[in-house]
Amino acid sequence: MTTAGFTRVTRTGRRAAAAAVLAAVCLVAGGCTSLPGDSSPQVVRSFSPAPSTEEEIAPTPGQEPDLLLRDFFTASGKPTQKHQAARAFLTPSVAERWDDSAATLILDRIDLNAEPGASEDNISYVVRGTVVGKLETGGVFTPENASYEAKMELSRTGGQWRISALPPGVIMERTELRNRYTPQELFFFNPSGRMLVRDRRWVYNGQASLDTALLSLLMEGPQKLLAPGVVNDIPPTGVFAGYEQGVYGFTGFEDLDSDERHRFAAQVVWVLARAGIPGPYRVQLDGTPIDPDHLELSVEDVAEFNPNAQAGTISPLYALKNGSLSTIDGYTVTPVPGPLGQSQQVESADVSSSGGVAAAVISRGSGDSKVSELVLGPVGGPTTKVQEARTLTRPSFEYEATAVWSVVDGRTITRIARSTSTGEMSQIEVDSSVLSGQSPDGPGEPISVLRLSPTGVRVAFIRDGSVWVSTVSRPKPGDRAIANATEIAPALGDTALSLDWLQDGSLVVGTSSPATPVWHVETDGSSLTPLPSGNITAPVVAVAASPSTLYLTDAHAMLQLPAAASAAAFWREVPAVQGTRAVPVVAN
Repeated sequence: MTTAGFTRVTRTGRRAAAAAVLAAVCLVAGGCTSLPGDSSPQVVRSFSPAPSTEEEIAPTPGQEPDLLLRDFFTASGKPTQKHQAARAFLTPSVAERWDDSAATLILDRIDLNAEPGASEDNISYVVRGTVVGKLETGGVFTPENASYEAKMELSRTGGQWRISALPPGVIMERTELRNRYTPQELFFFNPSGRMLVRDRRWVYNGQASLDTALLSLLMEGPQKLLAPGVVNDIPPTGVFAGYEQGVYGFTGFEDLDSDERHRFAAQVVWVLARAGIPGPYRVQLDGTPIDPDHLELSVEDVAEFNPNAQAGTISPLYALKNGSLSTIDGYTVTPVPGPLGQSQQVESADVSSSGGVAAAVISRGSGDSKVSELVLGPVGGPTTKVQEARTLTRPSFEYEATAVWSVVDGRTITRIARSTSTGEMSQIEVDSSVLSGQSPDGPGEPISVLRLSPTGVRVAFIRDGSVWVSTVSRPKPGDRAIANATEIAPALGDTALSLDWLQDGSLVVGTSSPATPVWHVETDGSSLTPLPSGNITAPVVAVAASPSTLYLTDAHAMLQLPAAASAAAFWREVPAVQGTRAVPVVAN
């Protein structure tokens, strides 16, 4: 259901059954593109298509009805020319009427069961599965978790079986989505205009011109879930005119100033570069080079906006051990100078290396008498109490420590910032009404973990053991609001205990599940992959990530794993804290 920007993913067997998914997915006709979208990318280059490497899928003479139906679902993964390949499996009259644009649903698997009463020339099948997502306009994947059931009828026509009745829309298995489509990235700016934010889209592999398809999508703006949190300087009159004579041409950009032109150049260059399209790139706005000083652009010309810049940085590692904050350097663990290294009451902490500041929750007492204090201060220096409550979640810094977020008593999200004019600390309540609006009988499940993304545009959190991602909007200067909250990993049930952001915008999630204690989760919910777990003992109560290394705390110790490790790798104890149960804190 969707209510005021809130997307709720129902859980099969755990929550009430979901309503039918009614997503309008418009696939462009004619074969010029195969992105789910409302408009056709304009391909004006001279193009000679390479020989297709895809296997042609078509009915075979004498094919049995169940096998023909299986091949139909496989052919449905080819969206070109309004699913021409799939229509070959339908009777002529049904092929003309089939509405393939009604929805594109992604199922975990497709099960077929024949209904009783089949005759020599007619047979019906019940198609069942679990909807894990839908592919929407512009290649946007939206996670779902609902049961699917439909009836399909087949008739023998001219001695061959063909589908004679089916519901509107397209269904395909998740494996077929990955076989036929590839996730790509568009980029838009965070509100400061200093950082590029990833906008993940699924693009059909059979695209004749990937670059023109991506740039056409860029011109349509960010997906609706992300839009409230990013800046889109592309003018309403802006049009991608296509690729001709080695130039990517755009029109309708007359009013952009030099800074806006440079930022748009960064969007174009990084979209193309991340898609593997080799540079340098010639880009013109209204017939003139986008940068008069550079007729050709490369990633070096827009390096300050590199979305992977953190990959080459060193993120200092800290640990919470016996209630105190310590630095870790190789085999050495050293308490930080000042109160945080001596407290023995630190419950959680975050460190901003870019801002040179630490935030920590210090807890005293227990049960009904427990009191939690949020303190701030320079790393290794004196701290100041800025907030007090019965419980506070682990603090999370915005980029460069411009503000810190926490959740009071599991319900109220707060943002504390220092005034640039007076230097005084101010606290606001983040508008999270979109979260409580889904529960008519109360404020909804409490938030146990909250982490801001590196760009500050997204926030991930855990409620009632489920993983959510939302966009941070700015209704007016100084205010913040949670927009478009979406549960992205319903398959985990209510087992999630900890999470953190990875450099590529995905998440690592720790759980209470002994079988699969730690997961890698894509931000759009399209993929959940268990990470190596052979020597992890659940529960995984803390996770953290640097560009090169993953860290976690399980039932026994603080462990580490190279970020690029194979599925067969083993986690190792962090040498400096071997034999003790510490909690990792990676400074970003």
